[in-house]
Amino acid sequence: MSILIRVYSDYVCPFCFLAEFPLKEAVQGKDVEVEWMPFELRPAPNPTLRPEGQYLQQAWRNSVYPMAERMGVEIRLPRVSPQPHTDLAFEGFHYAKEHGKGNEYDDRMLRAFFQEELDIGNVDVLVKLAGEIGLDETNLRDALASHNYRQTQQQALQHAQEIGIEAVPTFLIGNRVLTGVQDRETLERAIKEATTVGQQV
Repeated sequence: MSILIRVYSDYVCPFCFLAEFPLKEAVQGKDVEVEWMPFELRPAPNPTLRPEGQYLQQAWRNSVYPMAERMGVEIRLPRVSPQPHTDLAFEGFHYAKEHGKGNEYDDRMLRAFFQEELDIGNVDVLVKLAGEIGLDETNLRDALASHNYRQTQQQALQHAQEIGIEAVPTFLIGNRVLTGVQDRETLERAIKEATTVGQQV
């Protein structure tokens, strides 16, 4: 029986990017489907953070960089200032998901921001990145200009709020809710538990 893992994340959350790596290891060779779900830490019109500010500088120095070093993951604090709102990028995600490329889009956005320091709040950047994973750039640009997926994104955020998502990354695996970056062993145990429960139903 296939196990569904839902991962709530935001594209400007470095821990969401780091969480990808143990997750990929944990699901390898297993009958598991991973579905990335949108969550905006600072939805517009709330102000976003600035990389030169004390909060991000301290968080990256004390938490992000040490964790990334232990994991062997290349990551850097993007110099995009202020950080972009992610509503438009998530509208693009819904377009990508509708065209069977949701997870690829999600991964590309995180890598673009945290490894290439690209402004993922910029339409031209979003369209170019989407084209790299095989999506139609013209159609996506039209969809973003028309905000065809704005309501879909708002509904996704409302759903996350209704089920109690307050931080990212958050993993839903069977009956388990895991918040924060998880190691491979913890994820594998949760998958095994979900498989066992599913067989008992």
